[in-house]
This record gives sequence, structure tokens and C-alpha cells, in this order.
Amino acid sequence: MRPVRPALLALVFFALLGTAAGVTFALRGKSDEPPPVATAPAPKATPTPAKQTVSSLRAAQVGAKACGECHEDQHAGWSKDWHARALSPATPEFVVGDYGQDTHFKGDSSEAWMRREADTHFMRTKGADGQLAEFPVRWVVGGKRMQDPVTVLSDGRWQVLPVYFHVTGKGEWVDYSEAKQGALTPEHPFFWANFRRSAQHACLDCHVTGLDARYDRDTRTWSTSFTDAGVACESCHGPGAKHADTQAPQDIIQPAKLSAELGFAVCAQCHGPRRPLFPILDGAHRFQPGQRYEDFYQPIVLFVGTERSGDYFTDGRPSTSSFEYQALIQSRCHTQGGATCLTCHTAPHDPQAPNELHLPQKPSATVSAGSATCQQCHADLFAAGSRHTRHSAREAQDCVACHMPPVVSGVLDKFADHAMDVPAPQNTPRHGIPNACNTCHTKQTPEAMTKALVKWWPKAAKRQERRLRLAEAFDEKTASTARPALEAVLADTQEVPSLRGAAARLLAQRHKQEAVTALHTALKGAQDSRLRLDLIESLGLAGGGKDASEDLAALLQDSSTWVRQASALTLASLGDARGVSALEQLASRPETSALVQPHILLAQLAVRRKDLATAAREYERALDLQPYNVDALIRLADIYVVQGNVQQGQERLSEALRFDPQSRAARQRLSMLKQGR
Repeated sequence: MRPVRPALLALVFFALLGTAAGVTFALRGKSDEPPPVATAPAPKATPTPAKQTVSSLRAAQVGAKACGECHEDQHAGWSKDWHARALSPATPEFVVGDYGQDTHFKGDSSEAWMRREADTHFMRTKGADGQLAEFPVRWVVGGKRMQDPVTVLSDGRWQVLPVYFHVTGKGEWVDYSEAKQGALTPEHPFFWANFRRSAQHACLDCHVTGLDARYDRDTRTWSTSFTDAGVACESCHGPGAKHADTQAPQDIIQPAKLSAELGFAVCAQCHGPRRPLFPILDGAHRFQPGQRYEDFYQPIVLFVGTERSGDYFTDGRPSTSSFEYQALIQSRCHTQGGATCLTCHTAPHDPQAPNELHLPQKPSATVSAGSATCQQCHADLFAAGSRHTRHSAREAQDCVACHMPPVVSGVLDKFADHAMDVPAPQNTPRHGIPNACNTCHTKQTPEAMTKALVKWWPKAAKRQERRLRLAEAFDEKTASTARPALEAVLADTQEVPSLRGAAARLLAQRHKQEAVTALHTALKGAQDSRLRLDLIESLGLAGGGKDASEDLAALLQDSSTWVRQASALTLASLGDARGVSALEQLASRPETSALVQPHILLAQLAVRRKDLATAAREYERALDLQPYNVDALIRLADIYVVQGNVQQGQERLSEALRFDPQSRAARQRLSMLKQGR
């Protein structure tokens, strides 16, 4: 290889200096949503959960089989529940898809052939190189409505194959990703063989118990082990080894006996996509039942990093299933009535109605299980009967029909809306949001439904104001006139913190400096740690960190690690010594040294002062924690090239392309290095 020209070194270093300052918030968004990775051929043997102890958490777990030795009835009930089937080995006992000899699927961009040989199932489809290959199905996800086949590649990655079996549809194979994302080629982030479709990244944290997933940066291989496949006993009750020894009730978690907040967190850990405080490979800081949700996660609400999520209606309600937590925390049932998942749903091992609803105490042919759960809090409305419902049809007597309509998409099925609000047909024509009335009255216009609502339920208009304001504030179609609505949502202390936080982010994006005063004012009075985090990050996005520096400095002692980290990042990016000192403490203390962002910003600050040795060390530490952080890999490669270590620079760029084959920055740099320019 020819020596790298000085012009390239100068160009790279200039790029380093130009991107180091003020990049914190952009980096955070990208690193929270890891990019894709290239694939490799399938292995010959089926991996099984490792038996050895791999962490203190795993050492404290005993597995569902051991629990069943004493709790036979509960174990038997759980084994028949779909939580137990969240992940299953791809054996005939669990596979529900059609793997007959001539089974074939063809989509617009994907094609697959399925077959079975003895007890092994196979899918033949295009791999990362664009060539047809046959991949053994080693595991299956779910099976109640949709079953996703998973193969395991030779580098240890678990990849969700492109075609799923739609159980509750026509019993056919579908490519849901293609239906949602459009044509998928190997270069597309959601092509099945890329890292974004990796089960270690996207699935296993909630589909197994006691996950221990690791990536070896030297061999570029993954290792994955767990205590139980599926959502087993210790996912909800915590590690059971001590309880197995003592059999004492105080040595195991009973979610129903926890406070409402902590019991809610047990379900919320998986029933709502979230942003983890610590990286997904950090098993030592994994949430355990009995701990606070907000000490480990931030729920994804309207935004993924700095990008608008496609999983929400424009009034802030989730439009996609599996966001039940985000929906429920918006509801008056939760904010005023204290309802949690366990208010309506049973444990997976208890007798239950469909969808794990509590069985009605007095089963009735006219009251569904869903309505019966509502009756425990709304007995007066039940007593009113048709005087409340204003409908005579049996279906319309069901609370769910009007207050939890099936407008939420779940792969190819429809699910109930857990935001549990009153219908607002006005938002349908103006903001494209479906409403409960027109779900049944398909031949009527939203305008007609609005008139009927006003006539029959005059008080509903007051309740509708909230959703009308939220839609006006959040919808990009009304962005040019939405500032008053956004400021009103942000200032409303009765509004839920998650939606106030979304309003803060939109104000910062749309109005920058004009938003600073409102953001700063809200920060002074913010009681919720999640809202404080949203406000701090919004101030950074709007460039208002300097104006709020004294308040941010005070928050360096906040009880929330999220808030302390965000305050330190914002202050340090402004060059405030207090923020730098706080970052160094976060990066060095045992309880917080596994946080990624402090190491990233410390590396950037080191680049500013041309201390490349420190910058390289901090980037390497960040990559030990989060090896799929492509931005860090590219910036580290730049440092190595500037230092004259071209080979290490090439290695980091090659690694970046393994995780993100589409990265133009990595490709361009690698091409220049190979050409010796």
C-alpha cells in the first residue's frame, strides 16, 4: 500500500475538529438506534442456552424448571401461556408455519421457499450477498398471531428471516417488513440479514429470561446464552436462587404485592419500546423486578433519538402494538385512577379470560371480559346501561368498542387502543387519526359522528379538547401554526410528562431560539425525571444550554442518572468545566462507568485539545460497551489515521461497514486509504 498523503491527514483531522463540537445530541440519537450489519453463512449446529454461570445475575437464577418443582400448578399454567412461547426452539412441537414440500412465497422484493427435513425446518432465500442460500430455522418467535423464524449465522448472530407465518390471517406466509418498509435489498437497513434485524439487538432482551449476549471485538463473533427461552418465572419474579434455598416469601418478588409503580414496571420493561440507560450488551445493569422503570429506561414517545417515530398517531397515541405502556400512561385511567396492567390483566400462570384478562366474577352473556374489568372502577356507568352508551346493539354495550377501539396495528392484525380516551372524530379529516365511532359506523362521515357525540354526550367536548390540542401541536401538517399549541401542552402541568416532553422536543426542532424561554421555564418546575431529561436534551438541541447553565449545574446532583448524564453532556459540550468534571466522574465511577455517552463526549473534547491518545482510549472504551456504534468507529478510525496507524484505521472502518453496509462516510474513507490518497 502506498503511504497516505498528508493532504488526507489534514482533511481527516479537519473533519474531526469540525464534528467534535456540539455533536453530542446527534450522536445520542444515532447510537440509541444501532445501524445494520453484514451477514455470514449459517452454522451447522443448533446453539443451545449455555449452562455455565456467566454473570452474577445468571448465578442468582435457577430457571423455570426449578420453580416448577414447588409451584406445580403455576408452572403448568405458565407453560400453556404465550409468555412461555415468546421464544421456542424450532421443533415440530412449536413450529406452526407451513413447511410443506412446495411451500413458496414471493413478494415485491423478497422470495422464499420453505421445507422440512425430519425435525429440521429450512428457508431458502437471498442472503446478504444477494445470492440464494438455504438457512436452517433454529428458533421461532411467538406463534399466537404471527410466528417469526430465526436462523443463527456462523458469527453467532441470530437473524430474523424475511418471511413470517401469519397464524391469525389466512394461515399464509407474509413479508411484513416489505409491507411496512417497501422494497428490501441487501443494502436496506431492514433487509433480514442486517444488524437492525438481529434478534440480539431487537428481540431477545424481552423474549428470553436471563439474557447474556456478548460480542467479541477481536474475533467479531457473538455469543448468546440465557436461563430460559421465553418470558419465564424470573422475568417477573426476579432471580430465584435465594428463594429456592430458603423458600421464604420475602426472598422472591411478587409483582401484585409491589407498589403500583414497581408492579407496573414489571410489565412495562417489555410492553413498550424503550431507550435503555446502559447498552444492550451490559448484563450487569439489566432491569430486575422490584426496581424502578425510569432508573433503567426511557419510553420511546413520538421520537427515536432525534427522528420522528412512525409508530404514533399525530395526537401522541401509539399506532402500533407493543406500545401498551406508552398508551396507558397517557390515559386518565392511569393518571387519575392509578390503573396499571395488573388492574385488568392476570399473571401468565393464573386462570384467565382471552388475552390474559381477569375472569369476570359473575360471567355474563352480555358483558365481555374486557368490560367486566372496567366495571370494577366504573360501576355507575354500568348501572346507567344504555343511558350511557346511547346504543342498542349488543356490541356497542362493550366499553372497549368506544374507549379501546381496534385501531392499533400489530404486524397485520388490529389491537385495542390502550390510551382509553373518548372518541374525537374531528381529528380524522384534519389529522388522519382513526376514531372509534367510524370504526363501527363505516358509512357515516366523521362530521356526522361529531354531531352525534355533541348531542348525546355534551360533556365529551371538554374531554376532546386535549386530543384536539395534541394533534394540532404534533402533526407536521399543522407545524406552521402549531407553536401556541406546543407551548400550551408543555406548560400544562396536568398533561402527562411523556407528551409534555414530546412537545419540548418539537418546540426545539421547529423554533430553536424562540423555544428556549419556554423550555427553561418548564425545566424549573419539572417534577418528573423523564420530563427533566426531555427538557435538558431539548435545550441542547435548541442551543439554549448556556442560558440554563446554572440550572443544569444544579441538576448534576439530581437523583436520576439520566438527568445527571444529560446535564453533564450539555454543560461539557458548552465548555463548562463543571460539566467536564461531572462527565469524568460518570465515566470513572463503578456504578456509571458503563454509560456510553460520557466516554464519547470525553473523546470529542480530547480531540478539541488535540489529545488524540486520550480520545482514542475513550472511543475504544465506548466501543467495548457498544461495539455497533458506527459513529464512534469512524471517528476512531480517523484518529488512528492521523496518528499514522493506517492499518488500525482500516480495521475500524471495516468494522463500521460490518454494522452499517450503507455508511457512506466509512466507504469513502476506506476507499481513500486503499487508494493511498
